[in-house]
Amino acid sequence: MKQDVLALLDEFMQMGEIPGAVVSVSHKGEVILEEAVGYRTIFPDKQPMKRNTVFDVASLTKVTTTLPAVLLLLERGKLRLDDKASFFLPKMISPDKEAITIKHLLTHTSGLPAHRPYYEEKLGKDEVIERIYQEKLEAPIGEQVIYSCLGFILLYKIVETITGERFDRFVEREVFEPLEMTESGFNPDFPRERYAATEYSEYLNDYKHGVVHDDNAEWMGGVSGNAGLFSTVGDLQKIVSMFEQDGVFRGKRLLSPVTTRLARENLTSFAPQHRGLGWDMKSPALSSCGDFFSDKSYGHTGYTGTSLWIDPEAELSVILLTNRVHFGREKPIVRLRPLLHNIVRAHIID
Repeated sequence: MKQDVLALLDEFMQMGEIPGAVVSVSHKGEVILEEAVGYRTIFPDKQPMKRNTVFDVASLTKVTTTLPAVLLLLERGKLRLDDKASFFLPKMISPDKEAITIKHLLTHTSGLPAHRPYYEEKLGKDEVIERIYQEKLEAPIGEQVIYSCLGFILLYKIVETITGERFDRFVEREVFEPLEMTESGFNPDFPRERYAATEYSEYLNDYKHGVVHDDNAEWMGGVSGNAGLFSTVGDLQKIVSMFEQDGVFRGKRLLSPVTTRLARENLTSFAPQHRGLGWDMKSPALSSCGDFFSDKSYGHTGYTGTSLWIDPEAELSVILLTNRVHFGREKPIVRLRPLLHNIVRAHIID
């Protein structure tokens, strides 16, 4: 397996799709492959990728911070999935949005648009949230999956409203500390040489190192529910393990098994794109987990070139971290992920 995986990554590096990568494969709770290849930065000079390289994980933020934060509040009786978002965000009450629930936001069925370039107007956190309140829905509530970063920005605001504290502080104490994720967080301050560089920034006159790539999240102060987290493969292995073990990490319970199991149920069977609570579920076609992962598989991708997938039937998880946006935004790695997962799953004998 190792040779085939490394050959695939090398092929995509040679094609100029990615500068480098860190990949991790775990089977039955044991890491069976962990490799770093290529470079964490190409421009202005080549610096090698390492296993402890810190990545901007982009939308993996949704399932590694926002999702566990909401699930913890669900277990603690602070919210229900059927609670209306407007109960916590009174300014959201309007004829078109009044029926949007927490569940709709988590499953991307709120009807909210996928994205808006608020950064072009240099809008800060509060201004962005106010603007989302005013957005027109693009589909009837609960009837269509529209993958929406805006919905997860609202979830981040709901977490802050319920807890009365900053989102990053809450997840640091309630998620990262129990999982011993000591190299994960927002607005990190690692030495420059630790980061996988992302895209070139005109105003920085440099490639981004430790500055969030997502433009809206950057203008929001680097902390959001849709993006902003920086992490390493070692830390991501820990939260993946917790979800694989139905809420337990190294003998300590973070979440109830009824919670983690509910989160990975397909709640959008009416749509071509299957979604759980936060999770992307394996869909009938074009799933980034490839052809061989079971129908029970769940995971997520990140715009910067990251992904994680878990197949509970095979007791298998795969984490792929790349900084493909170091080369710009024109080359999405839509083929690399399924090809990688096909290679890995084909080598796992049940």
